[in-house]
Amino acid sequence: MTETVENTATGAILYDKAIINQISEKRFTPEGWMHAELLTGSLRSGGRGNTMFVGNVPRQFVLRHYMRGGVVGKLVRDTYVFSGADKTRSFMEWRLLDKLASNNMRVPRPAAARYTQRGTFYTADIITVRVPDIVPLSQYIADHDPDEAFWNSVGAAIYDFHKAGVYHADMNAYNVQIDSDGLLWMLDFDKGGLRAPGAWQQKTLSRLHRSLNKIVNLDPKLHFRAANWEQLLEGYFDASRSA
Repeated sequence: MTETVENTATGAILYDKAIINQISEKRFTPEGWMHAELLTGSLRSGGRGNTMFVGNVPRQFVLRHYMRGGVVGKLVRDTYVFSGADKTRSFMEWRLLDKLASNNMRVPRPAAARYTQRGTFYTADIITVRVPDIVPLSQYIADHDPDEAFWNSVGAAIYDFHKAGVYHADMNAYNVQIDSDGLLWMLDFDKGGLRAPGAWQQKTLSRLHRSLNKIVNLDPKLHFRAANWEQLLEGYFDASRSA
């Protein structure tokens, strides 16, 4: 375990000294960096406007403020009920990412996480190392017309995560990303975890399928058709049979 925890006046910061040797609350704000750039994207890939690229090349980071989604998010923007530091979303995601990255899985390496407590509620932030040259799957299929081998490889890569018991709570065409070598990465493990095999595996696949269909409805020219999904599933199940 490479983590260090430092208490603050209103909460705590968890970080990896090998990545960031000095940390402060200011690092969790855009003003705490020489360079900060709001993450934007086409086809709604920019998320909820709560994610920024910070720092400078060659070592850049991604700073994300935890925001609620769905109906609840319209009422409660970014606060959660506090039930202990170890159960905060930021600390749980940091520790999951640390475990996965340490096992050479293609996820961002966590740098720092914090929570700020206000009475019975808290807000949270996380900083991860930016993975170079990756784009959302949604963007990749806008820029390329991937062949069958690509879709097979996407399915096989997802199976590798499932085989390791990795549950992603929101596996969609934005959090699934592709690097310059055509390899799959997964981002944003809020509410993720490690689980025994179960129905969740099919549910996460179905979530990705719905996401891909949704973005094709936004732009029918995108390179995704029903046959591509069958190719993805073929890669997934071929990997499961050979495991």
